[in-house]
Amino acid sequence: MSLSFHWFLPTSGDSRSIVGGGHGADLRANAGDRPATLDYLGQVARTAEQLGFEAALTPTGLQCVDAWVTTAMLVPQTRRLKFLVAFRPDALSPTLAAQMATTYQEHSDGRLLINIVTGGESSEQRAYGDFQPKDERYRRTDEFLSVVRGLWRGDLVSLEGKHVHVEGARLDKTPPVTPTVYFGGSSPAALPVAGRHADVYLTWGEPPAQVAEKIARVRAAAAEFGRTLRFGVRLHTISRDTSEQAWAEAQRLLDDMNPDDIALAQAGLAASESEGQRRMSELHGSARRHDGGARTLEIHPGLWSGVGLVRGGAGTSLVGSHAEVASLIEEYRAAGVDEFVLSGVPHLEEAYWFGEGVLPILERRGLWTHPDRVDADPKPAFVH
Repeated sequence: MSLSFHWFLPTSGDSRSIVGGGHGADLRANAGDRPATLDYLGQVARTAEQLGFEAALTPTGLQCVDAWVTTAMLVPQTRRLKFLVAFRPDALSPTLAAQMATTYQEHSDGRLLINIVTGGESSEQRAYGDFQPKDERYRRTDEFLSVVRGLWRGDLVSLEGKHVHVEGARLDKTPPVTPTVYFGGSSPAALPVAGRHADVYLTWGEPPAQVAEKIARVRAAAAEFGRTLRFGVRLHTISRDTSEQAWAEAQRLLDDMNPDDIALAQAGLAASESEGQRRMSELHGSARRHDGGARTLEIHPGLWSGVGLVRGGAGTSLVGSHAEVASLIEEYRAAGVDEFVLSGVPHLEEAYWFGEGVLPILERRGLWTHPDRVDADPKPAFVH
């Protein structure tokens, strides 16, 4: 099966330097260089579509513009690109969420994907009015998705759960295309929820061996429910014509980081409740390691942890020549990864570096086909 590649909409703003923040790293360095205007986000979305990315992840959080509203306004600006909309189950009722997704699918010709964000940081959850502890948030997500999936099937749904209580819920219309559900979470409470409800399990970019170990655990959790999943990885990318050029760009990004900003971000990330964030932070270790240059933060050949010095969440980047990055993607494929959700700095220019440099190599290796060519292939005639 062909690999799938998705890009990222920088709804916190974009820059030629890494925009910090998230998961307790309350740092917004250079976020205003390119504000998250509809014009700019549309430019990034159309570029991703042209280059062959299938969808664009749109994040959720206090630092972002709203994902539902923004992507709905970008649908008319694009032709094929799908939108991987992140949202938190605490933010709205499951019946309303199912109805919103159905409406989105009707008006966009099936271009909605759903990224469930259970919520890793209690401080941000409280800002949204959610005061449940972490494990309870996963239980709520389980109940929430049970209702949503039932409604999408056309069921009459009643559930009196610990966190979700609906009675006699039903949609007048079911979605013409059921949205694919993406889900991430590294804590033990997350695995059964992924196994029961996810279509694609997403993990942040740990080295391939660690990703393979996590995939094995999630695959086993899904098997308990008689299900099989696809697996995706969230990474940044710095791809250039030569390895030297790519690592020089990584060094430039590192040099742009203010040591005080690194210290502030790391202090916030150290208090994160997220197991995934803990695993990310372990990859780069002490922030002082960067004093020896960008290559000291290379944690696997071609995998750079420098992004995580100032940014919470996905904190690693593919770095190398186009051929080297393509080969590292093959390593992740061997580990069980089917989908890649990528981003770069700035998002517009880096999309071209990857899309024009790496994707053609993967296509020559038989691992990827541009979606426009897939859609153009003649469909076999139906035979009675």
